[in-house]
Amino acid sequence: MHGAPVLEMRDISRRFGNTQALDGVSLRLYPGEIHALLGENGAGKSTLIKIMTGVHQPDSGQILLDGRPVHIGSTLEAQRLGIAAIYQEPLMYPDLNVAENIFIAHANRGPWVDWRRMYRDAENILSQLDVRLDVRQPARGLSVAAQQTVEIARALSLQVRVLIMDEPTAALSAHEVDQLFAIVQRLRDQGVAILFISHRLEEVFRIADRITILRDGQLISSAPRADVTPERAIRDMAGRAIELLFPRRDTVRDRVLVQVRDLGRTGVFSGISFDVREGEVLGFAGLVGARRTDVGLALFGIAPADSGTIVIDGHAVRITKPAQAMRYGIAYASEDRRGLGLSLPMSIAANITLPMLRRYLTPMGLLRRNAEASTAEEYRRRLSIRTPSVEVEVSRLSGGNQQKVMLSKWLNTKPRLLILDEPTRGIDVGAKAEVHQMIDDLAAEGVAIILISSDLPEVLAMSDRVLVMREGRQMGIFNRREATQERILAAAMGQSETLTS
Repeated sequence: MHGAPVLEMRDISRRFGNTQALDGVSLRLYPGEIHALLGENGAGKSTLIKIMTGVHQPDSGQILLDGRPVHIGSTLEAQRLGIAAIYQEPLMYPDLNVAENIFIAHANRGPWVDWRRMYRDAENILSQLDVRLDVRQPARGLSVAAQQTVEIARALSLQVRVLIMDEPTAALSAHEVDQLFAIVQRLRDQGVAILFISHRLEEVFRIADRITILRDGQLISSAPRADVTPERAIRDMAGRAIELLFPRRDTVRDRVLVQVRDLGRTGVFSGISFDVREGEVLGFAGLVGARRTDVGLALFGIAPADSGTIVIDGHAVRITKPAQAMRYGIAYASEDRRGLGLSLPMSIAANITLPMLRRYLTPMGLLRRNAEASTAEEYRRRLSIRTPSVEVEVSRLSGGNQQKVMLSKWLNTKPRLLILDEPTRGIDVGAKAEVHQMIDDLAAEGVAIILISSDLPEVLAMSDRVLVMREGRQMGIFNRREATQERILAAAMGQSETLTS
């Protein structure tokens, strides 16, 4: 330990609707210590750091700075207290130069700029980090690594005491990671408390002094790095197996519907290969930045692949737009329900029939409203959409019922391959169980399903096989017997590249 904590989060709780994002979480950050925060997607890491930086307010609990309670009402207040955050996507003003970006937070301190002093001070701060950058260079031409260095320099200009680094290495090369870690260790030696968030276990064990793990919004463990092994960290993140919550029948048939070989999109993902059979649920697992969704977008033609092959029913096909994918029997239910999945001002009936609108038009191009309403009513009953009428605007429905409308919309296309991207995100337990039942029923009817989900227990319980991705690469395919939370997390973090058919 390094004396008293500079920042302490004590029994912090925060709820968003039906989701308990944080439940009594406590965390201490000490000066001169690199503290790693680990957890699966949805564990509560982002909510905790947003409370630390004033973006969100806690429902309960205390924040103490130097042992005294403080209220962090905004990001500006956090900066005034010496708390700063650096994210995976650096916040840069591209038309300003390096020095201006470093001192942008000081812009309200007077009408005049002493340019000579600003450039000199910028160079001094960068020299503290042992970094050489032209402080007059426009930020537009900087690499991601250089942009992060400028953000760190900006934090130092504000007398930072607590620096939060959220997935800072995701877009960096190995050499750039080495350079960043040298800067981080220099900051630690200067007495800065650093909270380091990463899905890369090898980096965490290389740089962290202490490791804290969250799961489902709760604090699971916190210990010095020397007392933690990668195996223990993965076990703490994964928790106990809960597959029995989502019972699945064995519905896989022999017929291969879709074959994908070496599918890639330049700069996004590459080397993706798998088969999916009729009645099979193929789960896609991975952590933030794995690019699972991008594979789904490629298969549906929204963001087409530029290499590799897709074979359907034994015939190679090229899919460059959704209309082609639909003709081949592919449907894609987006993770962005409100932005991409639904037209919120339109009725339930209009949303459900939208992809197949021609079916509901007369030869004169007029809408056959009775036919549209009949179809919508069928799906309202089938998926238990809770609404008094299918003419109700989708915007008036709960999140779970909106999700069911989006699923109905794509089921109405009679797909042979249904890509479900985060189908249970943001819905309550009851609606989630109904979606799981629907997946099982569709598989029993012979529909092939690709299930993309950040909920690892869900992926394991609902999938016949699990394909694991990490940073656009395929790390392995595990069958149901071999797929455990520990093995999937290990593969997602680069600890394993076992490939099983």
